[in-house]
Amino acid sequence: MEENNSNSRLIYSTSVGSVCPMCSQPVKKCVCRSMKKQAQPQAEGKALLRYETAGRKGKCVTLIIGLALSEEKLLALAKQLKSQFGIGGSVKDSIIELQGDQRKKRR
Repeated sequence: MEENNSNSRLIYSTSVGSVCPMCSQPVKKCVCRSMKKQAQPQAEGKALLRYETAGRKGKCVTLIIGLALSEEKLLALAKQLKSQFGIGGSVKDSIIELQGDQRKKRR
């Protein structure tokens, strides 16, 4: 029994495989992701360094917020910082997260 629901969308097809949820094209032909990686977010012109422990079971992280860089450049910068400080981290929603308290480290 099939219902025609306007809120439903195709996510996988046996004929083409995975489908992009944004443009409904096969993932191999999708241009949404490459455009998103190259787009530069709007920023206020100030980079903020913030120290947080909330929601991380007592573990601390240093956040770098407000950099007007594309996703590719943020990933490259995060990789350089992680290797320079010898720590772990990631990039989520245009925010660089570094493990531990990195506010006073300079090299």
